[in-house]
Amino acid sequence: MKYFFKMVIIILLIIPLWACNTDQGVQLIQKANNEWIKDRNHSAVEMFKSILKKYPSGQFAEEALFRLGEIYHFSLNNSTQAISYFQEVMQLNRNSPFSSGSQKYIAEIMEFSFKEYDQAIIEYQKLIYMFDEPEKNSGHQYRIASIYIKKQNYKQALAEFEILLTDYPESSWNEVAQFRILEILYTLNRCPEIPEYYNNFVSSYSNSKYSGEMKFIIASCLEEKGLLEEAYNKFKTLTANYTYPALLKLKLENIEKRMNK
Repeated sequence: MKYFFKMVIIILLIIPLWACNTDQGVQLIQKANNEWIKDRNHSAVEMFKSILKKYPSGQFAEEALFRLGEIYHFSLNNSTQAISYFQEVMQLNRNSPFSSGSQKYIAEIMEFSFKEYDQAIIEYQKLIYMFDEPEKNSGHQYRIASIYIKKQNYKQALAEFEILLTDYPESSWNEVAQFRILEILYTLNRCPEIPEYYNNFVSSYSNSKYSGEMKFIIASCLEEKGLLEEAYNKFKTLTANYTYPALLKLKLENIEKRMNK
């Protein structure tokens, strides 16, 4: 019985200390974040590093590492060091609330800052495999497909967009993915396949912002097949609100010249 009461007393003594320690950690994080918000980047860095010394593991450490990565990437233009901090978050705790964001930053830095496209693809694939976040993962799949376009590997880009449509049928990325598929088919000189894709697209997205661009592709295919009058009429339907009026005008003038020969 004495042992029981002794344990109760110890627990009651520990709880206030733990709560106090937690409150102090929250305050330190907030203070460091405020320094960064005020553009006192180096002061913020020192504060987050001091937090790491006080809390070498746990959520405070995870957030401190994550913020250090953000500061070095966005404010200090040192993305290499930023990646190091983001990787530390992942090593510290794969289930951290900051892990997904860290891995995403790594992928984006590889793609947009370093333009190391092959490594960026690997990092986006890690995001998909490591985190069960369907809507976010469909966005990562879109980035993978887009990188293949940057690499001018259009066949693989097409395959990656098809994966997006198959694996994430309810994704908000599907509309733009289907539009990109039509662009790629045109680039690959696969015009005969485009009408079917176009009809499926229209049935799903009748008021899509990409409708004009897709009609332009359809008209371009007709022009290439030598169906000049049909192509001309299709281009003509775009004159009211096409995004690139100068290009449309050039197309119409060229077809008129060909038809008048």
